[in-house]
Order: sequence, then structure tokens, then C-alpha cells
Amino acid sequence: MAELSDVFFVDGMRTPFGRAGEKGMYWNTRADDLAVKATIGLMERNGQVPGDRIDDIAIAATSQTGDQGLTLGRSVGILAGLPQTVPGFAIDRMCAGAMTSVAMMSASIASGMYEVALAGGVEHMGHHPIGANADPNPRFVAERMVDPNALNMGVTAERIHDRFPHLTKQRADRYGMLSQQKAQAAYEAGKLQPDLVPVAITGADGAWGLATEDEGRRPETTMEGLASLKTPFRPHGRVTAGTSSPLTDGATMSLLAGGDAVKELGLAPKMKLVSFAFAGVQPEIMGIGPIPSTEKALRKAGLDIADIGLFELNEAFAIQVISLLDHFGIADDDPRVNQWGGAIAVGHPLAATGVRLMIQLAAQFAERPDVRYGLTAMCVGLGQGGSVIWENPNYDGKKKK
Repeated sequence: MAELSDVFFVDGMRTPFGRAGEKGMYWNTRADDLAVKATIGLMERNGQVPGDRIDDIAIAATSQTGDQGLTLGRSVGILAGLPQTVPGFAIDRMCAGAMTSVAMMSASIASGMYEVALAGGVEHMGHHPIGANADPNPRFVAERMVDPNALNMGVTAERIHDRFPHLTKQRADRYGMLSQQKAQAAYEAGKLQPDLVPVAITGADGAWGLATEDEGRRPETTMEGLASLKTPFRPHGRVTAGTSSPLTDGATMSLLAGGDAVKELGLAPKMKLVSFAFAGVQPEIMGIGPIPSTEKALRKAGLDIADIGLFELNEAFAIQVISLLDHFGIADDDPRVNQWGGAIAVGHPLAATGVRLMIQLAAQFAERPDVRYGLTAMCVGLGQGGSVIWENPNYDGKKKK
């Protein structure tokens, strides 16, 4: 029986995220090619890892059809030029797809079954709108298991406002505005660009171009502008486009390894896995899912929320993040939270986002040796939450001055 191994996030890269739809930069790009680009970029940056050392490839997608079908892990591995001896598979946990890819590959490494693995996700929401071709079982509604509106993420966000009236629209608007500002400041400071893989694209006119930045940012966002936006999910509601993640195309990929492989290959890991957890909640209010999953991950790690020095929380909706912060007694504008902005600004290509959170946390760890632990967390459709706690290998025990 193999001994339990430490698990390390060695590195991660992603494509720039694009607006979904005919006007988006990836309209003429295949979904699997986005995942291929992220994989090639990651392997090229980690050239000391031989391709034949990859034990498995897990790639997530929420809509596994068309150019997001055909067992993505396997097909992308072949298309990316990895040896055909490397297997692969596909995963679906809706928004937490890539996070689940990392969790499952990490568990395989921890148990000693794998040594090195790739884990990521892709979503082309322009080609495959959320829920397209889905056929929910009629028993959900007929037997009153789930409210029909539970499949509308915007409606579930409105219900968080209903449940917690003190989490006002104004607070959500301000959070959305700050996300845009922080993302723009991060771009101007060159924080995000090092982990982006440029992608060759073609426009409607056939002209070639190069995608190098996230397309959907709106740094000019103001509170006045947000206050005037329509509430598409409910008349006189509180959730708007300015406090929601936009429909997005993009792909992410991470390289994971066990302790022995790290030493053998001379790798310099960016994070060490501490714990992960997933939890279920009522589908009608799915946005609170990260609360119990974070409590579970903290319990497994023997930690308290006060031990977390950096947070990367997916901004499916501003209210969803605020509800978690409020639960744990953390201010909406706490500098530990999403300091380089989040999905409201850069986009949320569903199954890809989990690794985007990890990439940003890893980059922040490198700058913050005073921080020991960080959290990546997100809500999941149909009432789930996912959380992963990481340790900073650069931690020096000194408090920041």
C-alpha cells in the first residue's frame, strides 16, 4: 500500500477570457482548442516535466457536447502533443468543474496512485449557453423536489437578498464596482498577464488577431451607472449585470505533483494542498454553498477562518460573495479578499474558473511570504459549494509591516 503523499500545485496557466457570443473574440475558436492552448502553455513553461510523466488529465466542462465533448482530457492531451500513453477524462460539477478536477487529481496523488497530473476546465458559453440541450428530469418539479427557478442562477441570487435583507443592493453594487477597479489596477500593475497564454483568433471578417487580455472588463463602472441598470431576473429586483459575472469563454490548466515527484524533477511548487471539501445546500439558494463547504474544509484542516490570510472567491454574483463574508464576519472590502478583482470583472467560464482562482492565489502567495494559508471557494449550480485550502510554501512566519 502506497504511503500518503503531500500534494502540490506546481503551476497554472489560462487563456484570456472572452465575451461569449458572436461579438466575442472566441466566436470562431473551438472550445477544445482553448483547452489545448492552456495545456501547451503550461507544459512549455514547465519543460522539466516530461510529457510521459503525466499520469492523467482531468478537464471539466459543464456542457459536454459538440466541441466540448469527446472525453476532453483524452482528446485535449492528444491535440496538445502529449504522448498517446497519457490517459485523460472529463468531469462535470457545473461551475466547480476545474476545482473538482484538481480535487480528484490531488486525491489520486495523495493516495500514491499518481505522481504528476494535469487538471483544468473549459467553457465556451458562446457555443454552449448554460443549460442548452439540458433535459431536467420532470420529477424535480412534479414531485416538488426543486423549484423550477432553481435552474436560473440569477433568481437564486435574488433569493439570497431575500433571505438576508441587510445585504442590500447598494452593498452588492459597491462590491461589483470595486471588483472592476481592482482588476484594472492588477492589469496596470502587470499582476495577471504572466499567467495568460496568448491565443490566435480570427474575426468575423477573417482577419487574424491575438487574444492577450480578458475582454469583458469595465473599469469605468460607477455607483451611479450601476444604480440605473435593469434587474433582469425579477421586476424591481437587486441583481443586475453589474453585480453578476458575464457570460464568458475560456480555459484553465494546472500542474499538480506529489512530494517525491517535486524532488525528483526539481520543481518549485507555488502552493501545497491542505484540504478540500464540497457541500450541498438547497438548489433554490445555491449561492450560499461555499459557506458549509468552507466550514467543512476548515474543520478537516484543523483551522479557523482567522487563519486564512488570502481569499480567492468566485464572484458568480456579488451577493453570493457578500453572503459568505458576512457569515464569517469579514468586511465586504477586506483587503484579503479578491485583491486583484474577480469574475464580475474578468468573467466566469463556468467549469474553468476554479483553477483561475488558484492561479491568482498562487501569484499572491509569491508576493506575500507573511501569509501562510489561502482559500479558493465557489458556489455551484443545483445547490453546492466547493472550497480548497492551500498553504504558502514561501511562508516565513514574519508579519507584514
